[in-house]
This record gives sequence, structure tokens and C-alpha cells, in this order.
Amino acid sequence: MQAPQTTVDPSEIAKFEAMAAEWWDENGKFKPLHMLNPCRLDYITTQIAAEFDRDLKAPAPFKGLRILDIGCGGGLLAEPMARLGADVVGADAAERNIPVAQIHAEQSGLVIDYRHTTAEDMAEVGEQFDVVLNMEVVEHVASPIDYLIACRKLLKPGGLHICSTLNRNPKSYMMAIIGAEHVMRWLPKGTHEWSKFITPDELYDLMRDAGLDPVDRKGFVFNPLTWSWRLSDRDLSVNYVTASVKPA
Repeated sequence: MQAPQTTVDPSEIAKFEAMAAEWWDENGKFKPLHMLNPCRLDYITTQIAAEFDRDLKAPAPFKGLRILDIGCGGGLLAEPMARLGADVVGADAAERNIPVAQIHAEQSGLVIDYRHTTAEDMAEVGEQFDVVLNMEVVEHVASPIDYLIACRKLLKPGGLHICSTLNRNPKSYMMAIIGAEHVMRWLPKGTHEWSKFITPDELYDLMRDAGLDPVDRKGFVFNPLTWSWRLSDRDLSVNYVTASVKPA
């Protein structure tokens, strides 16, 4: 059998390999993700609860759900999903991220199945999940459409796909490249390539082409006065998140 073509971009993986040890340093290179994480989790948990009729106030509300965090990094999303009762697999193409995530999960008393692998390889062996979290990854792959097809294959019929990325416009260039990398120095220079950013309409089209049905999208909006993030129904100008489902 011919091996599936990978969408992994080696130059992108190298960037995150170099930062692997800093995943859980809230003031380190991943400070922007730590700041954004409460907002991301608000969206993710609300969407999962709505799709699978779960009460977030109940003990272990995601018990019985199998969730994949693709591009899991150090486990910033995988750990909260495990705490909510889900059976979690965290996968990352950057090998050095995996031991960092494993050690932190063990220290936190959590059981999470972390793997150094790709979406394509997991789809090839027939892995299936109720939810695929695909957060801040699609702008780093070599072929977004092939990557999204792999994500769709990983979903059970009726499964939920949550994908966040960066819009492509002058404002996102100023905020994500100039602001985050050059002025605030939240991220190393070159972390993002503006040409790889994807507009919300483009992402919706890509998801439809991949066999997914988009159902929602919202913006992540940063307030420099309160130094916090919020969800927005209207402002998708820089960071945004989408939800889509695999037809049953």
C-alpha cells in the first residue's frame, strides 16, 4: 500500500521543535496561547456540549467522547479536555513536543494518549473520533485541503471539527506579524507566514471541499486595555475559530 502523502511542512515543524521546552511557561514564547486559551476553551466546550447534548455543569461532562487534539503542542487543550472526562489523544508532528506534554500530564495526574504522528497517518490506519480539535495548525501545513480531508476522515459520522486560524488582511499582518513578533516579541520572528493565513470564506470553502459542513464561526478579539480576549460574532479580522460537522 502506498503511504499517504504528508502535509507536514518540515520548516514549520522546526520552528516549534525549537520552542518545545517552553510550552508551559506562561511568560515564555507561548504566552499568546496561554492568554488566548480561556477564550478558546469557552468556544470549544460550548460547541461540544451543544453538539453532543452535554451539561457542562455535570461531573465529567465529556465522558464517553473520544477527542483528538491534532497539533497538540505541550497539551494546553488536551489537558482540559481530559479533565472534563473525555478520552483524549494528542498528536503532533513535532517530536520534541510529545515528551513535554507527557511529563506535564503525568505531573497533573492525567491520562492522555500523546503520539508523535500526523493526521494523514492516523487517518490511514482508520482512527475515528467524536471531536477533532484543529487549533492554530492549518496555517502551518503544506496543503490545507489535504490536511482538512485527513481531519474529516478522522471524524465519526456526525462528528465535530473545530478549527481556528488567522485571517489574511492588512490588519492581521500588523497584529500577528509586526505586533506579536516584532513589537511585543510574544513569538520568535518568522513564526507565522502571512501568505499562509486563510480568510474565513476561504476556510469555509476548503472545509466544504473536504467534505465537512460548516456550522459556525466567531472571532477571537484581543483588548489591549484589559489585556484579555473575547469571542465576537462580527469581528473575525485577525484570529477566528470555526465549527463544522461530518455528515452522518
